[in-house]
Amino acid sequence: MQELSLIETRVVGCLIEKAITTPDQYPLSLNSLTNACNQKSNRDPVVEFEEVDVQEALDSLIAQNLASEVRSGARVAKYQHRFGTSEFAEVRYNDKEIAVLCLLFLRGAQTPGELRTRSARLCSFKDVSDVELVLTKLSDHAGGPFVQKLPREPGKRENRWAHLFSAELNVDARAGSDEVALPNTTLSARVESLEGELAELKAAFLDLKAQFDDLMA
Repeated sequence: MQELSLIETRVVGCLIEKAITTPDQYPLSLNSLTNACNQKSNRDPVVEFEEVDVQEALDSLIAQNLASEVRSGARVAKYQHRFGTSEFAEVRYNDKEIAVLCLLFLRGAQTPGELRTRSARLCSFKDVSDVELVLTKLSDHAGGPFVQKLPREPGKRENRWAHLFSAELNVDARAGSDEVALPNTTLSARVESLEGELAELKAAFLDLKAQFDDLMA
């Protein structure tokens, strides 16, 4: 399994995300990809990469057959991912697995409830158990493991899961200890906590609604 840096996982995650959510604007130019990496929303941690940093990450990913350059005539070069989908991929992933890994690349460790809520634009999951099944498959995969369950945080109903492609982000998952905190403010951490609680409430509501609809059918 290839081990990627923080910036490489962010670049791959952005390419996967944009390929699914904005196909008309994909592949991405270096400028568009840098802007996607530095988005303030749907990213954790929030970063400020320079184009030269993103280009270096792209060169590394291209060398690993995880991305490729697309150039038409004299037009500016654009880039697309080849993560788990091309004929060069050592391991291929289905749509649900790609969606889960994409979210983990872009937002770090998350609970199944958070992943289900945040995956709406990437892939459709029936319920939280559907997400858990995908996580289990990625954890038990013959070529992996690609993800790992983290110790449950105090007061939380669900364990978070982290991807194992980057030692920079997931020392905690490999060692089984508490997550290594990235630089962040108290307010940002509080917002993330509230987002997680909201995601759990949304997932619980959707499950109850589905049960109610079945009873009324």
